Amino acid sequence: MTNVLGVARGLAGASVCLSLCACGLLPAQTPPPNDTPLPPAAAASSPADATYRLEVDAPRELRTLLATYLDLARFQGAAQSDSITPAELNRLANAAPAQARSLLETEGYFSADVTVERATADDGVPLVRLHVTPGPRSTVTSLDVQPGGELQRKIDAGDKDAIALLKLINERWSLSPGEPFRQVAWNTAKNGALATMRSEGYPTATWSTTHAQVDARAHTVALSGQLESGPQFLIGELNIEGLQRYDQTVVSNLANLPPGTPYTEKRLLDFQERLLKLGFFETVSVDIDPDPATAAATPVRVRVREQTLQQATTGFGYSDTTRFRVTLEHRHRRPFGWNGQVYNKLELGGNLRSWEGELISNPDPRGYRKLVATSLKREEAAGEISLNSRVRLGRSLDSERIERLVYGEWLTSELQRANGAEEDTRALSLNYNWVWRDLDSIVLPTKGMSSSLQIGSGYARSNYANSGPFARLYSRNTFYWPVGKSWYSQVRIEAGQVFADNQVGIPDPLLFRAGGDESVRGYPYRTLGPIRDGAVSSGRVLLTGSAEIAHPFTQRLPSLWWAAFVDAGNAADDWGALEPVLGYGLGLRYRSPVGPLRLDLAYGQDLRKVRLHLSVGIAF
Repeated sequence: MTNVLGVARGLAGASVCLSLCACGLLPAQTPPPNDTPLPPAAAASSPADATYRLEVDAPRELRTLLATYLDLARFQGAAQSDSITPAELNRLANAAPAQARSLLETEGYFSADVTVERATADDGVPLVRLHVTPGPRSTVTSLDVQPGGELQRKIDAGDKDAIALLKLINERWSLSPGEPFRQVAWNTAKNGALATMRSEGYPTATWSTTHAQVDARAHTVALSGQLESGPQFLIGELNIEGLQRYDQTVVSNLANLPPGTPYTEKRLLDFQERLLKLGFFETVSVDIDPDPATAAATPVRVRVREQTLQQATTGFGYSDTTRFRVTLEHRHRRPFGWNGQVYNKLELGGNLRSWEGELISNPDPRGYRKLVATSLKREEAAGEISLNSRVRLGRSLDSERIERLVYGEWLTSELQRANGAEEDTRALSLNYNWVWRDLDSIVLPTKGMSSSLQIGSGYARSNYANSGPFARLYSRNTFYWPVGKSWYSQVRIEAGQVFADNQVGIPDPLLFRAGGDESVRGYPYRTLGPIRDGAVSSGRVLLTGSAEIAHPFTQRLPSLWWAAFVDAGNAADDWGALEPVLGYGLGLRYRSPVGPLRLDLAYGQDLRKVRLHLSVGIAF
């Protein structure tokens, strides 16, 4: 690869091509007189045991560069036994102007004036002062990146993907016309273009030539280069390594990489992510060997390390919902030799006791997984005691950003209300759950959006009201936006409605209440809803919202934030009766590797009380 920098100095129109060098000794210049009087130093740098002292008179951003990389700066701290001789000091001083100009050229200053003055300090130490007048900084005036190889042939043939790739390379180019030229930025831009090309199907791409043509008089730089693509790689067979307990179909069914598919880095990373989410493997690596000889059908190498066959975990926590709690979880990844998983979770808290069990198959060739799930839950909230059980039959499908679940459910609910009334309800329904995420981080998001949608319909029976059909719709959407460099905002909108005749009794778990950590802070969990017979009950409509702004306390503690928030919302029997209540306050955020820990002090405006909320994790 050729990397040349054309420099025009002195006479207009003169042009010389040379390699840009940031260090090394260049031919000596005529030495200045040793007895020249010195003005006060603009910048100084000298270790206490230095055999001479160097002072750099230059703008601050350039002073650090010169004081770090000049040979004069590097050798001035030599030990006494290795002290610089007068002859060696003269050589270093004479070489400093040319060396400094080479360093300044890496920052885009191609007409710098550099002089050296020599003297003796009051303490007898030889003094070398470097004066720098950088002159105007050169800017990029043009950019011309030309593709070569197979990419160019595809572009000439009108291939849309190839044309889009060239457009993407230009859009991502990080040193655009109008920006100051810097060698580091130039190298970064070239490396970025190569990375884009290699990740989008041309892993052997390379620069054949690159040029930065400098006009020192006009203070401009013209950038150009020839980018050789090499062959486009197409996916071949899967080579799977590391399987011990499971069939190869566990891996191949998630590949979604039929032979002949154009290779991209993203396709392999998505495949790798799907395998990790499966829960069978401790580590997963998916890559190819970029050998041009196999470009037409390059093998995909999949290396996995399996998780243990069974796994049990214990956890402890606290939330406004359950108070202190302990959880016990167990997972068996191949029960009785069956290609699937069994999962059980037991949760014991002050206000909540629950058990969840799930039997789920491995993905089929289309990615679907069949499931059977059941749960029992006893909960105390707002002076009420509820006992709910569910049985579900369905199938799920997960993709890069979307999770889908279709299931039929049998739900039973027994509710002992605060006024002593007992309500027993049953419902059979068909449901569809959909979750979409476009976030910079699943665990610690700061930018993007997550959306959850639940749709269901069925038939309900009860001991206190009529039987009949119903439909249910619920949505929760959370938006994350960075504001400036270190401020972060979060907005949440939650809404739901049950559609049914007013005389039909609906199971309480399908209805809505508000209040608590993930709803309206400043109010206890599930205490916001319509009042019936002097007690809070669940409503058929729900609307809550939240807005929050957060900022790290200091740059030294980037994981510890303070936050200010406002929440509003309520549940009601219909939209006309909905009366939102307000909660607001301040909080602390600790962004731990397992998720954010939140401590909020919230004031419930209707209650006129302050309430403490503590929770871990994010809700979708």
